[in-house]
Amino acid sequence: MTKSVIKVDGMSCEHCVKAITNALSALPGVSGVSVNLKGKTVAVEHDPAKVPLNKIRDEIEDQGYEVVA
Repeated sequence: MTKSVIKVDGMSCEHCVKAITNALSALPGVSGVSVNLKGKTVAVEHDPAKVPLNKIRDEIEDQGYEVVA
């Protein structure tokens, strides 16, 4: 397992936390998701062989949030 921390803009409330957590948790290979609203980060524990980081970033953007490079 790998832990990746992604900077994300556009998150402001508990709905944002739930949307991102539910979307990422549904991906095969993701074992944990932690959203930090104040820090504007999403920490994801995942198996990169099953779900590469770019797929996780795409899923966050599909939920309407901006991944910051």
